[in-house]
Amino acid sequence: MTDCCPEMTRTSGLSRRGLLRGAIAAAGVGMSTSMFGTTFLQASYGATRPSGNVLLLLSLRGAADGLSLVVPHSDPAYYAARPRIGIPKASLLAQNATFGLHPNLAPLLPLWDAGKIAAVHATGLAVANRSHFAAMEELEEADPGTSSRVGWINRLIGQDGYTNPLQAVGMGMTVPITALYGPQGTVCTASVEEMALSGDDQWDTEHRRTASMRTMWADAPGDLGAGARSALAAINDFAPVKATATAAANGATYGDDDLGKALHAAARIIKGNVGTDVIAVDHDGGWDMHTDLGTLDWGRMVDTSSELATNLAAFFADLGSAGDKVTVVAVSEFGRRVKENADYGLDHGRGNVMFLLGGGVKGGYYGSMPALENTVDADLGVTTDYRSVLAEVVTRRMGASSAAVFPGFAPETVGAVSG
Repeated sequence: MTDCCPEMTRTSGLSRRGLLRGAIAAAGVGMSTSMFGTTFLQASYGATRPSGNVLLLLSLRGAADGLSLVVPHSDPAYYAARPRIGIPKASLLAQNATFGLHPNLAPLLPLWDAGKIAAVHATGLAVANRSHFAAMEELEEADPGTSSRVGWINRLIGQDGYTNPLQAVGMGMTVPITALYGPQGTVCTASVEEMALSGDDQWDTEHRRTASMRTMWADAPGDLGAGARSALAAINDFAPVKATATAAANGATYGDDDLGKALHAAARIIKGNVGTDVIAVDHDGGWDMHTDLGTLDWGRMVDTSSELATNLAAFFADLGSAGDKVTVVAVSEFGRRVKENADYGLDHGRGNVMFLLGGGVKGGYYGSMPALENTVDADLGVTTDYRSVLAEVVTRRMGASSAAVFPGFAPETVGAVSG
Protein backbone atom coordinates (compact mmCIF):
# COMPACT_ATOMS: atom_id res chain seq x y z
CA MET A 1 0.00 0.00 0.00
CA THR A 2 1.40 3.37 -0.95
CA ASP A 3 1.33 6.39 1.30
CA CYS A 4 -1.26 8.86 0.15
CA CYS A 5 0.65 11.91 1.31
CA PRO A 6 2.80 13.23 -1.60
CA GLU A 7 5.68 14.06 0.73
CA MET A 8 5.82 10.47 2.02
CA THR A 9 5.30 8.99 -1.46
CA ARG A 10 8.12 10.99 -3.07
CA THR A 11 10.69 9.79 -0.59
CA SER A 12 9.49 6.38 0.54
CA GLY A 13 11.42 4.51 -2.15
CA LEU A 14 14.70 6.40 -1.70
CA SER A 15 15.26 8.47 1.43
CA ARG A 16 16.93 6.42 4.16
CA ARG A 17 16.62 2.97 2.65
CA GLY A 18 18.07 3.80 -0.75
CA LEU A 19 20.81 6.04 0.59
CA LEU A 20 21.89 3.55 3.21
CA ARG A 21 22.05 0.77 0.64
CA GLY A 22 24.34 2.89 -1.54
CA ALA A 23 26.49 4.07 1.33
CA ILE A 24 27.10 0.62 2.72
CA ALA A 25 27.70 -0.92 -0.69
CA ALA A 26 30.47 1.62 -1.25
CA ALA A 27 32.04 1.03 2.14
CA GLY A 28 33.62 -2.34 1.40
CA VAL A 29 32.99 -3.72 4.87
CA GLY A 30 29.78 -5.72 5.07
CA MET A 31 27.89 -3.66 7.60
CA SER A 32 24.32 -3.80 6.43
CA THR A 33 21.39 -1.53 6.93
CA SER A 34 18.53 -2.44 9.18
CA MET A 35 15.88 -2.88 6.55
CA PHE A 36 12.88 -5.07 7.07
CA GLY A 37 10.92 -3.68 4.13
CA THR A 38 9.41 -0.52 5.56
CA THR A 39 10.93 -0.95 9.01
CA PHE A 40 14.42 0.11 10.02
CA LEU A 41 16.35 -1.15 13.00
CA GLN A 42 19.23 0.94 14.29
CA ALA A 43 21.29 0.26 17.40
CA SER A 44 23.62 2.57 19.27
CA TYR A 45 26.20 0.90 21.41
CA GLY A 46 27.93 2.51 24.34
CA ALA A 47 28.99 1.68 27.83
CA THR A 48 26.32 -0.34 29.53
CA ARG A 49 24.72 1.91 32.12
CA PRO A 50 25.15 0.76 35.73
CA SER A 51 21.48 -0.22 35.74
CA GLY A 52 21.81 -2.22 32.52
CA ASN A 53 18.65 -0.56 31.25
CA VAL A 54 17.86 -0.30 27.55
CA LEU A 55 15.79 2.33 25.77
CA LEU A 56 13.97 1.31 22.59
CA LEU A 57 12.66 4.22 20.53
CA LEU A 58 9.83 3.15 18.23
CA SER A 59 9.13 5.83 15.64
CA LEU A 60 5.73 5.51 13.98
CA ARG A 61 6.53 7.26 10.72
CA GLY A 62 3.75 9.01 8.86
CA ALA A 63 1.89 10.66 11.77
CA ALA A 64 -0.21 8.07 13.56
CA ASP A 65 -3.66 9.18 14.65
CA GLY A 66 -3.44 9.25 18.43
CA LEU A 67 -7.15 10.04 18.72
CA SER A 68 -7.90 6.61 17.24
CA LEU A 69 -5.32 4.75 19.33
CA VAL A 70 -6.36 6.44 22.60
CA VAL A 71 -9.87 7.80 22.28
CA PRO A 72 -11.12 10.70 24.45
CA HIS A 73 -14.59 9.17 24.71
CA SER A 74 -15.79 11.64 27.33
CA ASP A 75 -15.66 14.56 24.88
CA PRO A 76 -18.75 14.66 22.63
CA ALA A 77 -16.81 16.89 20.22
CA TYR A 78 -14.77 13.83 19.24
CA TYR A 79 -17.84 12.02 17.94
CA ALA A 80 -19.25 15.17 16.35
CA ALA A 81 -16.00 15.65 14.42
CA ARG A 82 -15.85 11.99 13.38
CA PRO A 83 -19.40 10.85 12.61
CA ARG A 84 -18.20 7.95 10.42
CA ILE A 85 -14.79 6.96 11.77
CA GLY A 86 -15.20 7.69 15.47
CA ILE A 87 -14.72 4.58 17.62
CA PRO A 88 -17.79 3.81 19.75
CA LYS A 89 -17.29 4.08 23.48
CA ALA A 90 -18.71 0.61 24.00
CA SER A 91 -15.86 -0.90 21.95
CA LEU A 92 -12.99 0.77 23.82
CA LEU A 93 -10.64 -1.13 26.11
CA ALA A 94 -9.15 -0.12 29.47
CA GLN A 95 -11.56 2.77 29.90
CA ASN A 96 -11.34 5.40 32.55
CA ALA A 97 -13.56 8.47 32.84
CA THR A 98 -11.81 10.17 29.89
CA PHE A 99 -9.97 7.70 27.67
CA GLY A 100 -10.12 4.22 26.20
CA LEU A 101 -7.85 2.15 23.97
CA HIS A 102 -8.57 1.12 20.39
CA PRO A 103 -10.02 -2.42 20.53
CA ASN A 104 -7.28 -3.76 18.25
CA LEU A 105 -4.73 -3.01 20.95
CA ALA A 106 -6.13 -5.99 22.86
CA PRO A 107 -2.84 -7.98 22.69
CA LEU A 108 -1.35 -5.32 24.96
CA LEU A 109 -4.00 -5.64 27.66
CA PRO A 110 -1.95 -8.02 29.85
CA LEU A 111 0.84 -5.44 29.93
CA TRP A 112 -1.66 -2.65 30.55
CA ASP A 113 -3.32 -4.55 33.38
CA ALA A 114 0.12 -5.18 34.89
CA GLY A 115 0.73 -1.43 34.98
CA LYS A 116 3.47 -1.54 32.35
CA ILE A 117 1.94 0.75 29.71
CA ALA A 118 1.39 4.49 29.94
CA ALA A 119 -0.31 6.68 27.35
CA VAL A 120 0.51 10.39 27.46
CA HIS A 121 -1.95 12.37 25.36
CA ALA A 122 -1.74 15.81 23.75
CA THR A 123 2.05 15.64 23.40
CA GLY A 124 4.10 17.13 20.60
CA LEU A 125 6.40 19.84 19.34
CA ALA A 126 6.33 23.29 20.87
CA VAL A 127 5.50 24.81 17.47
CA ALA A 128 3.23 23.20 14.90
CA ASN A 129 5.00 21.63 11.92
CA ARG A 130 2.98 19.76 9.29
CA SER A 131 5.89 18.57 7.13
CA HIS A 132 6.66 14.92 7.83
CA PHE A 133 10.40 15.17 7.40
CA ALA A 134 10.90 18.62 8.87
CA ALA A 135 8.90 17.52 11.91
CA MET A 136 10.86 14.26 12.19
CA GLU A 137 14.13 16.13 12.13
CA GLU A 138 12.98 18.66 14.71
CA LEU A 139 11.57 15.93 16.94
CA GLU A 140 14.78 13.93 16.81
CA GLU A 141 17.26 16.76 17.17
CA ALA A 142 15.21 17.92 20.18
CA ASP A 143 17.20 21.15 20.27
CA PRO A 144 15.16 23.89 18.53
CA GLY A 145 17.16 26.51 16.71
CA THR A 146 20.39 24.55 16.78
CA SER A 147 22.75 24.35 13.82
CA SER A 148 24.87 21.54 15.30
CA ARG A 149 22.81 18.70 13.80
CA VAL A 150 23.22 16.29 16.70
CA GLY A 151 20.33 14.05 17.69
CA TRP A 152 19.13 13.56 21.23
CA ILE A 153 20.10 9.87 21.33
CA ASN A 154 23.61 10.75 20.17
CA ARG A 155 23.86 13.26 23.01
CA LEU A 156 22.56 10.61 25.40
CA ILE A 157 25.16 7.99 24.53
CA GLY A 158 27.95 10.58 24.47
CA GLN A 159 27.69 11.61 28.10
CA ASP A 160 29.87 8.95 29.69
CA GLY A 161 32.88 9.32 27.39
CA TYR A 162 33.06 5.57 26.83
CA THR A 163 34.29 4.41 23.42
CA ASN A 164 33.07 1.00 22.38
CA PRO A 165 34.16 -0.24 18.92
CA LEU A 166 30.52 -0.73 18.03
CA GLN A 167 29.89 2.97 18.60
CA ALA A 168 32.17 3.79 15.71
CA VAL A 169 30.56 1.64 13.05
CA GLY A 170 29.21 4.60 11.16
CA MET A 171 31.30 3.96 8.04
CA GLY A 172 29.34 5.03 5.01
CA MET A 173 26.28 5.74 7.18
CA THR A 174 25.55 9.29 6.10
CA VAL A 175 21.86 9.18 6.96
CA PRO A 176 20.99 7.44 10.21
CA ILE A 177 17.79 8.71 11.73
CA THR A 178 18.33 12.22 13.03
CA ALA A 179 18.07 11.13 16.68
CA LEU A 180 21.22 9.03 16.24
CA TYR A 181 23.20 11.49 14.13
CA GLY A 182 26.25 13.18 15.65
CA PRO A 183 29.84 12.70 16.79
CA GLN A 184 29.22 9.48 18.69
CA GLY A 185 29.57 6.38 16.56
CA THR A 186 26.50 4.27 15.92
CA VAL A 187 25.95 1.12 13.93
CA CYS A 188 23.04 0.01 11.77
CA THR A 189 22.32 -3.63 11.38
CA ALA A 190 19.78 -5.62 9.39
CA SER A 191 19.00 -9.17 10.36
CA VAL A 192 21.35 -10.44 13.02
CA GLU A 193 22.94 -12.87 10.58
CA GLU A 194 23.86 -10.11 8.12
CA MET A 195 26.15 -8.38 10.60
CA ALA A 196 29.16 -9.90 8.83
CA LEU A 197 32.18 -9.16 6.71
CA SER A 198 31.48 -9.59 3.01
CA GLY A 199 33.26 -12.67 1.72
CA ASP A 200 33.81 -14.23 5.14
CA ASP A 201 31.39 -17.08 4.54
CA GLN A 202 31.17 -20.87 4.48
CA TRP A 203 33.54 -21.05 1.52
CA ASP A 204 36.26 -19.11 3.34
CA THR A 205 37.03 -21.93 5.74
CA GLU A 206 40.29 -20.37 6.92
CA HIS A 207 38.83 -16.87 7.32
CA ARG A 208 41.37 -15.42 4.93
CA ARG A 209 39.05 -12.55 4.09
CA THR A 210 39.04 -11.38 7.71
CA ALA A 211 42.79 -11.78 8.05
CA SER A 212 43.51 -9.85 4.88
CA MET A 213 41.18 -7.00 5.84
CA ARG A 214 42.76 -6.72 9.27
CA THR A 215 46.22 -6.64 7.73
CA MET A 216 45.21 -4.05 5.15
CA TRP A 217 43.67 -1.67 7.67
CA ALA A 218 45.92 -2.30 10.69
CA ASP A 219 48.12 0.76 10.21
CA ALA A 220 45.94 2.85 7.92
CA PRO A 221 45.87 6.48 9.10
CA GLY A 222 42.97 8.88 9.46
CA ASP A 223 39.26 8.45 9.92
CA LEU A 224 38.91 5.84 7.21
CA GLY A 225 41.45 3.55 8.84
CA ALA A 226 39.93 4.05 12.26
CA GLY A 227 36.48 3.36 10.86
CA ALA A 228 37.58 0.16 9.14
CA ARG A 229 39.22 -1.16 12.30
CA SER A 230 36.12 -0.30 14.31
CA ALA A 231 33.89 -2.06 11.81
CA LEU A 232 35.98 -5.23 11.98
CA ALA A 233 35.99 -5.11 15.77
CA ALA A 234 32.24 -4.51 15.91
CA ILE A 235 31.53 -7.53 13.72
CA ASN A 236 33.62 -9.62 16.10
CA ASP A 237 32.01 -8.15 19.22
CA PHE A 238 28.55 -8.81 17.81
CA ALA A 239 29.12 -12.58 18.07
CA PRO A 240 27.09 -13.02 21.31
CA VAL A 241 24.01 -11.71 19.51
CA LYS A 242 24.50 -14.20 16.71
CA ALA A 243 24.78 -16.94 19.32
CA THR A 244 21.30 -16.25 20.66
CA ALA A 245 18.46 -18.56 19.65
CA THR A 246 16.86 -17.64 16.35
CA ALA A 247 13.42 -18.65 17.61
CA ALA A 248 11.46 -16.35 19.88
CA ALA A 249 11.24 -17.47 23.51
CA ASN A 250 8.33 -18.01 25.87
CA GLY A 251 5.86 -18.82 23.12
CA ALA A 252 6.10 -15.31 21.67
CA THR A 253 4.67 -14.99 18.16
CA TYR A 254 5.75 -12.01 16.10
CA GLY A 255 3.82 -10.98 13.04
CA ASP A 256 5.28 -11.94 9.68
CA ASP A 257 5.77 -8.29 8.84
CA ASP A 258 8.43 -5.61 8.90
CA LEU A 259 7.81 -4.49 12.46
CA GLY A 260 7.76 -8.04 13.80
CA LYS A 261 11.10 -8.84 12.17
CA ALA A 262 12.69 -5.65 13.50
CA LEU A 263 11.48 -6.16 17.06
CA HIS A 264 12.55 -9.80 16.99
CA ALA A 265 16.04 -8.70 15.97
CA ALA A 266 15.99 -6.04 18.69
CA ALA A 267 15.15 -8.69 21.29
CA ARG A 268 18.13 -10.76 20.16
CA ILE A 269 20.42 -7.73 20.50
CA ILE A 270 19.21 -7.24 24.07
CA LYS A 271 19.65 -10.93 24.90
CA GLY A 272 23.14 -10.85 23.41
CA ASN A 273 24.16 -8.31 26.07
CA VAL A 274 26.78 -6.56 23.96
CA GLY A 275 26.50 -3.22 25.76
CA THR A 276 23.47 -1.81 23.99
CA ASP A 277 21.99 1.30 25.55
CA VAL A 278 19.56 2.38 22.87
CA ILE A 279 17.76 0.66 20.02
CA ALA A 280 15.74 2.65 17.51
CA VAL A 281 13.10 0.92 15.43
CA ASP A 282 11.93 3.11 12.59
CA HIS A 283 8.56 1.87 11.41
CA ASP A 284 7.04 3.31 8.24
CA GLY A 285 3.96 1.15 8.53
CA GLY A 286 1.37 3.16 6.65
CA TRP A 287 0.37 5.56 9.42
CA ASP A 288 -0.17 8.45 6.97
CA MET A 289 -3.90 7.88 6.63
CA HIS A 290 -5.32 10.73 4.59
CA THR A 291 -7.70 8.18 3.08
CA ASP A 292 -9.37 5.00 4.25
CA LEU A 293 -8.46 5.15 7.91
CA GLY A 294 -11.81 3.49 8.12
CA THR A 295 -13.96 2.06 10.87
CA LEU A 296 -13.70 -0.96 13.14
CA ASP A 297 -14.96 -3.14 10.26
CA TRP A 298 -12.58 -2.02 7.53
CA GLY A 299 -9.73 0.34 6.77
CA ARG A 300 -6.05 0.90 7.35
CA MET A 301 -6.19 1.59 11.08
CA VAL A 302 -7.62 -1.87 11.76
CA ASP A 303 -4.57 -3.59 10.29
CA THR A 304 -1.92 -1.14 11.47
CA SER A 305 -3.07 -1.00 15.08
CA SER A 306 -3.24 -4.80 15.19
CA GLU A 307 0.30 -5.06 13.80
CA LEU A 308 1.59 -2.62 16.40
CA ALA A 309 -0.04 -4.38 19.36
CA THR A 310 0.75 -7.93 18.24
CA ASN A 311 4.44 -7.24 17.78
CA LEU A 312 4.95 -5.20 20.93
CA ALA A 313 3.24 -7.93 22.96
CA ALA A 314 5.49 -10.53 21.31
CA PHE A 315 8.59 -8.44 22.01
CA PHE A 316 7.98 -8.35 25.75
CA ALA A 317 6.92 -11.99 25.85
CA ASP A 318 10.13 -12.93 24.03
CA LEU A 319 12.28 -10.96 26.49
CA GLY A 320 10.65 -12.46 29.56
CA SER A 321 12.17 -11.11 32.77
CA ALA A 322 14.75 -9.19 30.73
CA GLY A 323 11.88 -6.93 29.66
CA ASP A 324 12.02 -5.30 33.08
CA LYS A 325 15.23 -3.61 31.94
CA VAL A 326 13.73 -2.36 28.66
CA THR A 327 11.66 0.79 28.25
CA VAL A 328 9.91 1.33 24.92
CA VAL A 329 8.93 4.84 23.83
CA ALA A 330 6.56 5.00 20.84
CA VAL A 331 6.26 8.40 19.20
CA SER A 332 5.09 9.87 15.90
CA GLU A 333 6.18 13.13 14.29
CA PHE A 334 2.79 14.79 14.78
CA GLY A 335 -0.85 13.83 15.10
CA ARG A 336 -3.80 14.20 12.78
CA ARG A 337 -6.76 16.57 12.63
CA VAL A 338 -9.67 16.08 14.98
CA LYS A 339 -12.17 16.34 12.13
CA GLU A 340 -12.43 13.55 9.55
CA ASN A 341 -12.20 14.39 5.86
CA ALA A 342 -14.40 13.30 2.97
CA ASP A 343 -12.24 10.22 2.26
CA TYR A 344 -12.71 8.44 5.60
CA GLY A 345 -9.31 9.76 6.61
CA LEU A 346 -7.58 12.54 8.49
CA ASP A 347 -5.19 15.28 7.42
CA HIS A 348 -2.00 16.45 9.14
CA GLY A 349 -2.51 17.78 12.64
CA ARG A 350 -0.45 18.55 15.70
CA GLY A 351 -0.94 16.97 19.14
CA ASN A 352 -0.63 13.21 19.56
CA VAL A 353 -0.29 10.36 22.03
CA MET A 354 3.02 8.85 23.19
CA PHE A 355 3.20 5.32 24.57
CA LEU A 356 5.64 4.09 27.21
CA LEU A 357 5.95 0.35 27.78
CA GLY A 358 8.02 -1.91 29.99
CA GLY A 359 10.56 -1.28 32.71
CA GLY A 360 10.04 1.67 35.02
CA VAL A 361 6.70 2.61 33.50
CA LYS A 362 3.89 3.68 35.82
CA GLY A 363 0.86 2.52 33.88
CA GLY A 364 -2.22 4.54 33.04
CA TYR A 365 -3.31 7.64 31.18
CA TYR A 366 -1.40 10.91 31.48
CA GLY A 367 -1.50 14.38 30.01
CA SER A 368 -3.94 17.25 30.08
CA MET A 369 -6.54 16.81 27.34
CA PRO A 370 -7.84 20.07 25.83
CA ALA A 371 -11.49 20.37 24.90
CA LEU A 372 -11.79 19.35 21.27
CA GLU A 373 -14.47 21.91 20.45
CA ASN A 374 -11.91 24.66 21.08
CA THR A 375 -9.38 23.40 18.53
CA VAL A 376 -7.42 25.74 16.27
CA ASP A 377 -7.34 24.58 12.64
CA ALA A 378 -9.03 21.37 13.83
CA ASP A 379 -5.82 20.39 15.66
CA LEU A 380 -5.50 18.61 18.94
CA GLY A 381 -3.48 21.11 20.95
CA VAL A 382 -0.19 20.27 22.66
CA THR A 383 -0.29 20.48 26.46
CA THR A 384 2.85 18.38 27.13
CA ASP A 385 6.11 18.95 25.28
CA TYR A 386 7.28 15.52 24.09
CA ARG A 387 10.72 16.24 25.56
CA SER A 388 9.21 16.17 29.05
CA VAL A 389 8.21 12.55 28.46
CA LEU A 390 11.64 11.64 27.06
CA ALA A 391 13.37 13.49 29.89
CA GLU A 392 11.76 11.22 32.46
CA VAL A 393 13.02 8.17 30.59
CA VAL A 394 16.61 9.37 30.09
CA THR A 395 17.00 10.61 33.66
CA ARG A 396 15.16 7.93 35.61
CA ARG A 397 15.96 4.90 33.45
CA MET A 398 19.24 5.80 31.78
CA GLY A 399 20.83 7.88 34.54
CA ALA A 400 21.49 10.77 32.19
CA SER A 401 21.31 14.53 32.53
CA SER A 402 18.21 16.05 30.99
CA ALA A 403 20.04 19.33 30.48
CA ALA A 404 22.75 17.57 28.46
CA VAL A 405 20.35 15.57 26.32
CA PHE A 406 17.81 18.39 25.82
CA PRO A 407 19.81 21.64 25.95
CA GLY A 408 17.98 24.71 27.19
CA PHE A 409 14.81 22.79 27.97
CA ALA A 410 13.16 22.74 31.40
CA PRO A 411 10.97 19.62 31.50
CA GLU A 412 7.69 19.47 33.33
CA THR A 413 6.81 16.49 35.50
CA VAL A 414 4.71 13.92 33.68
CA GLY A 415 4.87 11.20 36.33
CA ALA A 416 4.77 8.21 33.98
CA VAL A 417 8.27 6.84 34.74
CA SER A 418 9.81 5.66 37.97
CA GLY A 419 13.47 4.93 38.65
